[in-house]
Amino acid sequence: MDTPEIFSTLARLPISSAQNLPQLTAEQLNAHPAGHPNSIAWLLWHSSREVDAQLAPLTGQAQLWDEYAERFDLGELGASVGYGHSSAEAARIKVNDQALLLEYLEATLTALGDYASTLTPTQLDEVIDRSWDPAVTRGVRLISIIDDAIAHVAQAAYAAGILTA
Repeated sequence: MDTPEIFSTLARLPISSAQNLPQLTAEQLNAHPAGHPNSIAWLLWHSSREVDAQLAPLTGQAQLWDEYAERFDLGELGASVGYGHSSAEAARIKVNDQALLLEYLEATLTALGDYASTLTPTQLDEVIDRSWDPAVTRGVRLISIIDDAIAHVAQAAYAAGILTA
């Protein structure tokens, strides 16, 4: 297995985890277990938005959100990625359609996996962001994106377990 294949495989792992969530009601998707500001809907939406917003500059293509924004109907807040949301803002992200959340997540992670599979070792080592110290390479950015998606889908699975136990 070569490096691009590893990245591509890792990028797709959260898809099956999300697809294995139990079927949740709108109330469960938007619940805030133990008063936590992030609902399952927020976690899945945020995972997708983070992947989408970070992948677009790498590929030079438009965000997939452009195709999904109207279906989510979250207004201006939906165009954000959720990073730095206040508790009140996170609570305003309400999505009643689990299939839509999973569809967007799958689309963004599949696009990430497809992109990762095309990269050479030289491209993975290329510095793409000098605003950090140390500067961020394309490979490090991919690791960060994938790690974030895995963590948030795992949090959604944990919360779903709490709500369906």
